[in-house]
Amino acid sequence: MSGKFGAAWGFGGVFLLIASAVWRLTPIAQEIFANDLTVVQWVVLITFSLFMAFGEGYRGFQKAFAPRVAARALYLRQNPRPIHIVFAPLFCLAFFHTTPERQRISIGITTGIIVLVVATRMTPQPWRGIIDFGVVLGLVWGLMALSIFGYRALARTGFSYPPEVPNQPAG
Repeated sequence: MSGKFGAAWGFGGVFLLIASAVWRLTPIAQEIFANDLTVVQWVVLITFSLFMAFGEGYRGFQKAFAPRVAARALYLRQNPRPIHIVFAPLFCLAFFHTTPERQRISIGITTGIIVLVVATRMTPQPWRGIIDFGVVLGLVWGLMALSIFGYRALARTGFSYPPEVPNQPAG
């Protein structure tokens, strides 16, 4: 029972973290459509949106982040430990009980995201809206990928993505 709770708390916590970012950024992203964008701004909006859909949505979320979060939630369900359950969202984000390399990457990506968020907040409209529009597009893709991989990992069998935990055999 505790493993199921931990998996749900971990996966759900990560999902809600990303969903809250979509919720907060969407109104700012929508502000760009209240402006009369120049041709250059439209080109930047379309180009950046495609870049974020591919880079953040497909490559970042679908190919790496979502399968890993789902695999770690499945691992938590099958191997519950009290400390992992209490901090399940952080566990699923690979901030602890992971390989040293994965932990460095997870912390580095999170730090980079924080720096970019702070920098973007200082950017005036419509440029901030253009950036946030692309980010929202990538995050929505990420939520869809998380939903699919979460279902595959937690509701079915045969999920074969590695959870990247210490002392795990290479697969």
